[in-house]
Amino acid sequence: MKSCIRRRKRASIHLEGYAHPDFKTVETVLSRQLKDYPGGAAVCVYHHGERVVDLWGGYSDDEGTPWRKDTMAPSFSTTKGVASTLLHILADRGLIDYDAPVCEYWPEFAQAGKETITVRQVLSHQSGLYHIRQMIDHVDRMLDWEHMIRAIEETPPIHEPGKRTGYHGLTYGFIVGEIIQRVTGRPFAELVQSEIAEPLGLDGLYIGTPDSEIPRAAKLIFPASTKSLAQTSFGRHLELYFARLSRGLRRVGIDSDLTSIFDALAPRGISDFDFGSPESLRVAIPAGNGLFTARSLAKLYATLAAGGELEGVHLLSEETIEKAATLQSPTGRNSVIPFDMRWRLGYHAVITTLGSPRQAFGHFGFGGSGAWADPRRELAVALIVNSGLGSPFGDVRTARISGAALAGARRRDSKRHSLLPHYARQAH
Repeated sequence: MKSCIRRRKRASIHLEGYAHPDFKTVETVLSRQLKDYPGGAAVCVYHHGERVVDLWGGYSDDEGTPWRKDTMAPSFSTTKGVASTLLHILADRGLIDYDAPVCEYWPEFAQAGKETITVRQVLSHQSGLYHIRQMIDHVDRMLDWEHMIRAIEETPPIHEPGKRTGYHGLTYGFIVGEIIQRVTGRPFAELVQSEIAEPLGLDGLYIGTPDSEIPRAAKLIFPASTKSLAQTSFGRHLELYFARLSRGLRRVGIDSDLTSIFDALAPRGISDFDFGSPESLRVAIPAGNGLFTARSLAKLYATLAAGGELEGVHLLSEETIEKAATLQSPTGRNSVIPFDMRWRLGYHAVITTLGSPRQAFGHFGFGGSGAWADPRRELAVALIVNSGLGSPFGDVRTARISGAALAGARRRDSKRHSLLPHYARQAH
């Protein structure tokens, strides 16, 4: 049984959709978040292959336009999980070897000391190619795929590949995307549709969005103080502070370069770049400009949680999913993000208010979006939003929604277990 919500108002908050009774806490958490943040959001949860939560509410812009069932939101680094899944689909077919050098598929990549960098090192953020600020003269270059590819080809790694872990915040998608394009000979945006969205029947999953779908995009809403701050010298002062802090950390045995976050995430002009503009959404930036519904993200991750097949559609083999979700060996030395994200191949560990499920993997993003799968519980969770800042890898909203979904899955599994005959419980 599922409880329904029909255009119900909660202190002027517009909320629609449905939630299984065992997952009512997800609704409560979402409702609270919509009161605390401007804009809107959508949450979708799958459990044992069934969609048990499908909620949306709030506003898709700062003018009070209601968030609709088919509203999509720009989802920043959550996009990396989708791009990674596309590469894994090709690996599953034997077209890509994780331990092969990237230049085996992309010969021009072998320039500037990059000939030994492997696909695995790229997927686990160990290739040393995160320093986009040293590669391009302005952030607008990201709108030009060919320019980005040439820049990456000509740039040497900033450290010896495999010796440090440095989050490739903006370059990741171009590297992964070009490997995919070289292997298939087809445009990245087209492959997202033909290999993921169309087979699964998804209602909104784009990286490089056609003009006809852009009107469905929610407008990004950020605090007015953010842009004002960007026009000051605060960033430079912060960079100098991080440099001093990094030196202090090294003196106590913590090898982390905090200034690298600017190299990875702050190319010139980034404060004026709008990831949600039609101009940005039309092109593919596979590390950060995906336009998704929560429903589509959740169904994709539900397929991964179910062993690669859902509702009769086979996407990946269980063997490849296991490889993709296997924890990679950390280097012990971190750049950009000063702690271990417990990287898989293109995914990271999942943090919730109820802890970190051991087998869960996914990707969260700046601004608060995120999606993940837990094969052990056959659980998949997705949240999209259009307001807030958070960190480059999500914020507390993601953790709270995830914790509520995890509690619901435990509750539902406990009930299912108690209803099994005694001999079946013993076998289970």
